[in-house]
Amino acid sequence: MDLENKDELTVEETVTEATETAAEEAVEAVVEEEKPRKRGRGKKQKIETTEEKPQSEWIERVVQISRVTKVVKGGKKLSFRAIVIVGNQKGQVGVGCAKAAEVIIAIQKAIADGRKNLITVPIFKTTIPHPITGRSGAGAVMLRPASQGTGIIAGGAVRLVLELAGIENILAKSLGSKAPLNAANATLEALKALTPFSDVAKRRGLTMAELLN
Repeated sequence: MDLENKDELTVEETVTEATETAAEEAVEAVVEEEKPRKRGRGKKQKIETTEEKPQSEWIERVVQISRVTKVVKGGKKLSFRAIVIVGNQKGQVGVGCAKAAEVIIAIQKAIADGRKNLITVPIFKTTIPHPITGRSGAGAVMLRPASQGTGIIAGGAVRLVLELAGIENILAKSLGSKAPLNAANATLEALKALTPFSDVAKRRGLTMAELLN
């Protein structure tokens, strides 16, 4: 009789253990089903918040980041110089240059400097009104208007300045220093010196149709 009681107890223990494990598995399954739902809801909320943020029309392009060392009394002081071009591709562009102890801070300061020094470019039919040459230090850049479909024939910092200014067809050639800062500033000086056809027509006392024949 004792053996039969023992067998009955072991059977009851196995049954209870099986029910407990089944209950635990059911609870874990419910928890796992609820997890992706919560994640999905969170993702939807994040997407909605990101869509509401307005996008800025200004585009920033980093041209060069160089290390600069300054000799002081205690030794050498290391810093970084960043050259950034800022533009909206609608006729406004600027070049900024700044130094800082960290790269990110130098880029932020250069962007702020570029927005302070914005110029307005007179664009005529996706190109410039007339040929011109700009100079800055040892750098010289020659710009020539081009027909529709030519594209931007330029390289380096000159190309970035022309792209962010919104010019689509132009011929450019760097004749002086190959330094990015000199080339960018020379391009900026050339674009700054352009005179639109409307000003020339007023000086001559003609209409735009008569001037352009």
